[in-house]
Amino acid sequence: MAARTERILIIDPDESARGELDRYLVSRGFYVHGYGSISDARQLFDDRPPDVIFADLPPSTIRELTTCLRSDGAFIPLIACSHATDAAEVIEVLRAGAVDFILKPVTDRSMVEDVLGRIFDRVRVHRLNQLYRQELEEANTDLREGISELRADQRAGRKVQLKMLPDHQVMLNGLAIDHLIKPSLFLSGDFLDYFRISEDLTLVYIADVSGHGASSAFVTVLLKNLTNRLQRNLRRGSSDDILYPERFLQRINSELLDTGLGKHVTVFVGLISSSARTLRYAVGAHFPMPVISFRDGETRFLEGSGLPVGLFEEPEWEEYEIPLPGPFHLFLFSDGILEVLKAENLDKKEQQLLELVSGGRHTIASLSEALHLEGTAELPDDIAIVSVSDITVTDSDLHGVSVTDAGKPAGAR
Repeated sequence: MAARTERILIIDPDESARGELDRYLVSRGFYVHGYGSISDARQLFDDRPPDVIFADLPPSTIRELTTCLRSDGAFIPLIACSHATDAAEVIEVLRAGAVDFILKPVTDRSMVEDVLGRIFDRVRVHRLNQLYRQELEEANTDLREGISELRADQRAGRKVQLKMLPDHQVMLNGLAIDHLIKPSLFLSGDFLDYFRISEDLTLVYIADVSGHGASSAFVTVLLKNLTNRLQRNLRRGSSDDILYPERFLQRINSELLDTGLGKHVTVFVGLISSSARTLRYAVGAHFPMPVISFRDGETRFLEGSGLPVGLFEEPEWEEYEIPLPGPFHLFLFSDGILEVLKAENLDKKEQQLLELVSGGRHTIASLSEALHLEGTAELPDDIAIVSVSDITVTDSDLHGVSVTDAGKPAGAR
């Protein structure tokens, strides 16, 4: 019979019985070592533990040996061999830690074969379990290290995103502007910005990138980089795209298609003229539409529509314009705001949003308080809000002006 790799230890003070079992196991192809006592076999354990032990030992010695073997973490089954005269003796050695029992003298060799077959099945299962456990522990270690590194990267990315955002509570051309952005994860797919283009013009926009996580956050970096370049181009006189909201969306569209990331963005971009008292804007499938509130109490959503940005090769967007005859509050929201409203359907959620603004919630802080945003640990979606409040127009400037009429869109250009 071909040699096997399993090593078997026989501990039996009966030299004749030990030799007979030794010869039989060797004939079956096993590596066999036989000793008359545990002390004689000690060196074998130090060099390389056996796979199976046949032992004719007292129950107390078996208990001591199996306890020692288990403490080492190895699975080395012990098969008791003895001249037992009743069942109680067999039960005692099994309770002491033996996994099976063979009655001496061994006259039926098939019994040994059956016992070894069962034992080696258990040994193989145990070793596979150990291997799987080791692989799982290594995988868990790698996973923990990967997660730790990912969290560190996300925290760093979050800091970069925060650095890209404009300052809070700024004054631009007589407009008080503030914002709030709360990511559902470490990184946000929502982005916003506002800045002075000239002594008369102020640009404000809000964008919601499809998806979540790092790839969506990369797009926000692209948006910031693009707006910076468009401002530089205007100063250099090489391009005035930033002065036209629909062309602003076209530039974002081209940049996104060039990246090949498969990302698209919903955008609202508005250009406020302090001297002409107008708001010109374009809509890239953004929802909900911004809410505008006038001093006379009229509060409504702006009108307009348009394709999402980053999906089509040559899309076109309309430009809308409304007059701003008197003091106003303008609020831009990402769609995450709808997720925290408690109304049962979309129409009622929009109505609730209008009621919040018309009820005097004209600051980021008051809106956040009303929506309990600060106390919400986990958000279902990113939330971004921009507030723009006009503080330059006095009551005398409103004489003879109908805010309701003036608030209607002047039409698409």
